[in-house]
Amino acid sequence: MKYKIITLGCKVNEYESEVMANLLENHGYIKSENPDVCIVNTCTVTNTADSKSRKIIRSLRRKYPNAILIVAGCMIQNKKDKLDVPADIVIGNKHKTDIVSLLEEYKDKQLYMVEDMEDADFEDMSLNNFDLTRAYIKIEDGCDNYCSYCIIPYVRGHVRSKKHERVIEEAKVLIKNGHKEIVLTGIHTGHYHDGNYSFADLLKDLVKLDGLKRLRISSIEITEINNKVLDIIKNSDVLVNHMHIPLQSGSDEILKKMNRKYDKQYFIDKIKKLKEIKPDMNVTTDVIVGFPGETEEEFQECIETIKKVGFTKLHVFPYSDREGTVASQMPNKIPGNIKKDRVKRLLEVSKELEIEYMNKHIGDETIFIPEVYEDGYLIGHTSNYLLIKAKGDKSLLTKEVIVKISKVEYPYLLSSVKNFELSR
Repeated sequence: MKYKIITLGCKVNEYESEVMANLLENHGYIKSENPDVCIVNTCTVTNTADSKSRKIIRSLRRKYPNAILIVAGCMIQNKKDKLDVPADIVIGNKHKTDIVSLLEEYKDKQLYMVEDMEDADFEDMSLNNFDLTRAYIKIEDGCDNYCSYCIIPYVRGHVRSKKHERVIEEAKVLIKNGHKEIVLTGIHTGHYHDGNYSFADLLKDLVKLDGLKRLRISSIEITEINNKVLDIIKNSDVLVNHMHIPLQSGSDEILKKMNRKYDKQYFIDKIKKLKEIKPDMNVTTDVIVGFPGETEEEFQECIETIKKVGFTKLHVFPYSDREGTVASQMPNKIPGNIKKDRVKRLLEVSKELEIEYMNKHIGDETIFIPEVYEDGYLIGHTSNYLLIKAKGDKSLLTKEVIVKISKVEYPYLLSSVKNFELSR
């Protein structure tokens, strides 16, 4: 049997799709562009994500009419009572690890497995299809923040976490199989807890593992960078010099309407403290523009806050109404053309900040781990997430390579190889 998976949305979805692919391949399925089984792992974070998911589902149904079509994920969970999709197997955000048994159970009649996420347990997942590049471990699922614009707590459920012993064992297996960098991921990663065992406790144990060169956090809220986490950042070179910390808005009034748990001064002060510990810390962020009622003055305030913080890259999203959220009922919705203009302006700010940060590293010697090899070039990231491009041999993939940075060729930093580590 042959399969094909299409994934939309976040790193958690990507991880879960990899898990499904892993399970299928362990049972003899082969990845193919002429599949017997098609899987769409959907996203619902915006209206655009919903539309894209539906378009792909319809396209696959037409292109592969005889294939078993499985539709899973957040869009299904969100629309569970009012979504008609031309699929043979329909699952929400549970049962992704049951993919093989569901296929065995399917007998030409639609299987519909969408359950309430309110009291969902953590669906334990792990990978064993090692490709020796960056490895992800999903340590947590769900969110309890209930930001006024966000549908995710309703489709992912409450925070629940993987047992810390399982996380550490999974990390050891990944390291044993050649991975030098591990990324911790989840819906609300920094809210991880296993009883009294905290996220900081997990970081402290992971950075001690023999053979682990880099530990990266996919995303963390500013309120979760507490003194314990700061101590680990200060005292370990394994935890990388890059953190993705969502701001969402730089206006206090908009932050309040968003039901975020901080104001702009709190954010600025915490980043200042972070950079006192690690001056070269690369801090990237998410920003939503065009939130209901956002004035031009509040948008300008957001830009000023972004520059004060000293972000090096912005992921910018236009506000999107999600039915069932508090923000969807708010007045003074921003017209689409204004949102589009603000996205464009903020992306220009982002590129300026990114190039400014890149230019600071010209002439530096640094270590990067090549992830791909294209046209004679090794491409990969440094600890602080600079994207390096250097002429080199394919044999250097996944090794620690020392390079000297010579030039910005956006989005890359062109570099020359100085030395490399021979051991895996």
